[in-house]
Amino acid sequence: MEKFLEHLRVERNASEHTLRSYASDLEQFYQFLISRGAGAEGEPRELRVEKIDPLTIRAYLNALHGQHKKSSLARKLATLRSFFRYLLDEGGITQNPAEWVATPKQEKLLPNFLLVDEIFTLLESPEGETVWDARDRAILETLYSCGLRVSELVGLDDEDVDWQGGLVKVLGKGRKERIVPIGQKAIEALKAYRPRRDEALARLGISRGGRGQPLFINRRGGRLTTRSVGRILQKYIRKSALLRKVSPHALRHSFATHLLDAGADLRAIQEMLGHVSLSTTQRYTHVSTAKLMEVYDRAHPRAR
Repeated sequence: MEKFLEHLRVERNASEHTLRSYASDLEQFYQFLISRGAGAEGEPRELRVEKIDPLTIRAYLNALHGQHKKSSLARKLATLRSFFRYLLDEGGITQNPAEWVATPKQEKLLPNFLLVDEIFTLLESPEGETVWDARDRAILETLYSCGLRVSELVGLDDEDVDWQGGLVKVLGKGRKERIVPIGQKAIEALKAYRPRRDEALARLGISRGGRGQPLFINRRGGRLTTRSVGRILQKYIRKSALLRKVSPHALRHSFATHLLDAGADLRAIQEMLGHVSLSTTQRYTHVSTAKLMEVYDRAHPRAR
């Protein structure tokens, strides 16, 4: 397991988030094997990877059924496939047992998104004049303007924003870089925030370095975390009186849905979101189709 994780880190350039997910999934599978392999006295027998077969993996997934979503089970199976593929390449086993296990059929869930009016209410909710109010305005505007994942947002540095060209360089999944447009409202919010941020850093005795200066900071002057962004969003969700669950990812879904509804090309949206597969982006067409049907049912004289 340790060699596999090191392989992901060095040769596959996996992110820390990916490494933590793989390590957690493998540890869970390992504990399952120990529980199945306990001897008469409760002592675990020696675990040998070449003894693991498809039936063992199916039993593991069955044990997790009901405790996890099907998407989580599919991810755990994908982790095992990658792990055994690595062992196969290294000569540790002669076949990949996880390849013979079918991926659990996924639920077809529509993306959770906000209506345009709801987005406007949310973006206008940070009303104060402190550096943290300015930061929060810039965070909400940037998330919606660029359709970023929250991990991509907190990873932004000053030099990643092309202020003149209206572009942002983003480090996405698999450490793949992409360039996305950023709207004028978000640029204005960022320009209002940055001088106040620098003043806050000076008060904390933190000098602005060269490259690598976090765009969004916490109250201690360090880089903001994804969890903190979630808490910030929830604060303004409550203030906006939006009576439903909204995550930072919902702003990403709203970005894509609103672009598609306005006639944007699906492949352009795919590029901006950083999706590897177009089928991932096509989820948003279901949302737009549902909207079309709603308009039709409401407006057409013979719809009912």
